[in-house]
Amino acid sequence: MKKLKISTAQFENKSGDKNYNLKVIEQLSEKAASEGSNVIAFHECSVTGYTFARHLSKEQMLGLAEFIPDGASTLKLTEIAKKSDIVILAGLFEKDENDNLFKAYVCVDKNGLVAKYRKLHPFINPYLLAGDSYCVFEIHGWKCGILICYDNNIIENVRATRFLGADIIFMPHVTMCTPSTRPGAGFVDPRLWQNRETDPTSLRLEFDGMKGRSWLMKWLPARAYDNGIYVVFSNPVGMDDDQLKNGCSMIIDPFGDVIAECRSFDDSFVTAIISDDKLIQAGGYRYIKARRPELYRDIIGQNHEPEQKVVWMSASLSSPEDRTV
Repeated sequence: MKKLKISTAQFENKSGDKNYNLKVIEQLSEKAASEGSNVIAFHECSVTGYTFARHLSKEQMLGLAEFIPDGASTLKLTEIAKKSDIVILAGLFEKDENDNLFKAYVCVDKNGLVAKYRKLHPFINPYLLAGDSYCVFEIHGWKCGILICYDNNIIENVRATRFLGADIIFMPHVTMCTPSTRPGAGFVDPRLWQNRETDPTSLRLEFDGMKGRSWLMKWLPARAYDNGIYVVFSNPVGMDDDQLKNGCSMIIDPFGDVIAECRSFDDSFVTAIISDDKLIQAGGYRYIKARRPELYRDIIGQNHEPEQKVVWMSASLSSPEDRTV
């Protein structure tokens, strides 16, 4: 039986403060390694911060973004990975030699860059370009993939990454606690975060309700279950710019069961040992083998005009005074 010990982290990043964020990543990575983890995953744009980028010009984005693999942050992540002998996955904004901008997520080990993925459905800043390919790579003999946040809401992306061989899909996010057309959605009042030590109950009710975890659990376990894969979900906790995020980074097995989850309000991580026997035992393994693609190949692959609407990005909902609790 093949096994792997994986950690997934949550922390409160600082907008644009790469030195601070990398220091937290280093501290959590060192602690995970000391506890025997082979891998630790961090959230979308964990190196740079995320939500504040909606206000940045292209020039400001180019100043924030870095080349990969030769940029300072990727080199620092590699240094941390080498020091602790742990594989690290983290996110940042990327630029190329033509000043094109992308939302990137990298995997590094002690030898350097293992994999780089560009988000297929970026929206936080109008100057970000969409990635054009899936990403499958190996960590200690395990086939892995990456899909960033909104990419996972388009179910074809998860199935395609699975078909390319991924048994583990890392799903870094900055999500939940934002307005939507779905019932119960909305921002969570930052005052609850400020009062988390004296009134943790009110904050937990918001974090775990339909604004947060209850919505996540409608669909995230299904991605693991239907595809017979391990899902490693990472999400920040605390303030990301002017928006509050609820963490609950978790690892889900091929049965759709949560086998580890961050349940504190602290910068932290949780760890699970995964095994390859579940990949074959789970229902998704059978469902994939039972497919009849001749029935739907042309239906799923037909042309269409993609449309992506993000409600919380609208002008009427993007400022603190417009939050609803």
